[in-house]
Amino acid sequence: MLIPILIFDIALVAWSLHLMQESFQQQEFSLLLAGLLVSVSAGALMVVYFLMNHCMSSLSQMG
Repeated sequence: MLIPILIFDIALVAWSLHLMQESFQQQEFSLLLAGLLVSVSAGALMVVYFLMNHCMSSLSQMG
């Protein structure tokens, strides 16, 4: 399950870098903000995945 989430996360980071590059070329603050929000969501996706992984492994050890 980790591989598809990592691929999706890498795609989100690549998209955010593309948005930020376009924002610098076009001098658009909204694109920069969009790229920042996409990169934050990619980081949040990884944090939630690792938290749930730890929670599920703790529950499986108890049972």
